[in-house]
Amino acid sequence: MIWKGRRQSGNVEDRRGSAGKGVAVGGIGTIVLALAIYFLGGDPTAILNTVQNSQVSTGNSSYQGTAEENELAQLVSVVLADTEDVWNDLFDRKGAQYRMPKLVIYSDSTDSACGRGSRSTGPFYCPGDDSVYIDLSFYNELREQFGASGDFAMAYVIAHEVGHHVQKQTGILGKVDSLRSRMSEKEYNKYLVRLELQADYYAGVWAHYAEKMNVLEQGDLEEAMNAASAVGDDRIQKNARGYAVPDSFTHGTSEQRARWFRKGFESGTIEDGDTFSAETL
Repeated sequence: MIWKGRRQSGNVEDRRGSAGKGVAVGGIGTIVLALAIYFLGGDPTAILNTVQNSQVSTGNSSYQGTAEENELAQLVSVVLADTEDVWNDLFDRKGAQYRMPKLVIYSDSTDSACGRGSRSTGPFYCPGDDSVYIDLSFYNELREQFGASGDFAMAYVIAHEVGHHVQKQTGILGKVDSLRSRMSEKEYNKYLVRLELQADYYAGVWAHYAEKMNVLEQGDLEEAMNAASAVGDDRIQKNARGYAVPDSFTHGTSEQRARWFRKGFESGTIEDGDTFSAETL
């Protein structure tokens, strides 16, 4: 992706080096559950707040990141700026106003309106404060643990989380959340999968316009699709315990995630991303 020297978003809050005290919650089951709650817009404190909630200052001017980390901070800021341009334009075409989210970069752990996030929970979107949260060390995890390398793989992650922000503004996030107490966990998980696949589709929509801006390089699309595939429920569960339990899926299979991202990339429209009406995923 061609990103160096391009506009960076002004909606970035850098909290690196400013994390409060706390102990990260471990275990793949906990991580997957916490992520599902975060993505849906619920309050994950029952999962994450086995640590004490402490106050977090915003920003630390004395923090010195590595050269790679500081480059990643610039990269995600450029990607956020691009999503702002794309979604502002798409919302404007529909006569609606796009409220831009904030991107919070942190190290180790930080507080959000959805509870406490840590490195172990991975990137997440919190609808309570309209913010995307990411510890930049996730880039190494994406590359080393999931086998998804490249700057556009990281760009896909940011675009996916922004997709959840789009879902909040279109009312989808709230509608799915309202179903939580009205059905079994097994049935509710089916809606979570559709929610996540739509966010993957929206990430593809962003990539569609990134290509039109001539900022994609050879291999970028493959990097994003590889990243989407790498975080499929089936692959994560098989890697963690040797088998997958489809009824517990909350994000979709590797094939589904990559396919819906590709569909968004090819379509470039909001309308074609109605995963909730799709007969098959």
